[in-house]
Amino acid sequence: MTRIGIAGAGAWGMALAHAARRAGSEPVVWSRRGAVAGATVDSIPVSGDAEILKTADMLLLTVSAQEIASVAGRLEPAVAPSLPLIVCAKGIARPEHRLLDDVLEEVLPGRPVAILSGPSFADEVVKGLPTAVTIAARDAALAERIAAAMGSASFRPYVSTDPVGVQLGGAIKNVIAIACGIVAGRKLGENARAALMTRGLAETARLGRAMGANPETFAGLAGLGDLSLTATSTSSRNFRLGLALGQGESVAGAAAHITGVVEGVATAQAVVALATQYHVETPISAAVAAIVEQGADIGQTMAGLLARPFKTETA
Repeated sequence: MTRIGIAGAGAWGMALAHAARRAGSEPVVWSRRGAVAGATVDSIPVSGDAEILKTADMLLLTVSAQEIASVAGRLEPAVAPSLPLIVCAKGIARPEHRLLDDVLEEVLPGRPVAILSGPSFADEVVKGLPTAVTIAARDAALAERIAAAMGSASFRPYVSTDPVGVQLGGAIKNVIAIACGIVAGRKLGENARAALMTRGLAETARLGRAMGANPETFAGLAGLGDLSLTATSTSSRNFRLGLALGQGESVAGAAAHITGVVEGVATAQAVVALATQYHVETPISAAVAAIVEQGADIGQTMAGLLARPFKTETA
């Protein structure tokens, strides 16, 4: 597995192309954008023709969570029945509220699927700064082959057999990051942010257990690792959106100043829907969903969180 197909020429797609090249693999990138397609970016071939993917040994899907179904359908003629697909987005598909490996099974049935997630800002991966990620697949051998094709001294993949937990960790951390940004924008202090991160991770694990995930996953790179990066840095789009909301901006106004997709906005309500389906409480995600979907007052919503009954820490 040395020829790495990448669907998406955005920041994350090109970052993974650089990582693949450092690993000694040969990346080829398919782009929907005419301005990029047909070019060579940093000696990496980029084409608007999906034919470029037909000789790939695996395909990384780096488009956003809400686009993955349409893009996968568009690429179906170029995707061999046995080609491994690697989800590199972090979100939950709407309106069905499904994990992304389930989406791919419907659109491109029968292909082996893995998940790539973890604490990883694209610009740092491009620069070759040390980064560790998780590659999860139900077939451990598949995850190991992908790790071997992508791994290098600066990009270190760890293997997991818990795709459900890895997907939930990557998706929900974006929602918690918005909440942490709101806390920073409201100047509520570092204590409050630490509490939100900890309780946010607890509700992620709670939903994960209900959906069959391994609780240990949420203490790893795709859980605590990704959350600690995304919920504390202004390099995070989700944190920046929350920060602007906390400072009084509207959702539309805050998003207008951010380049790229803020996955947590669409994910928040999807988390609430899954939590309802599995009879699990996710109060922080519910609060974020109320703010970004319904325009709920931030002060009143935060007050509602603080007025919840006292519980044992594991509840």
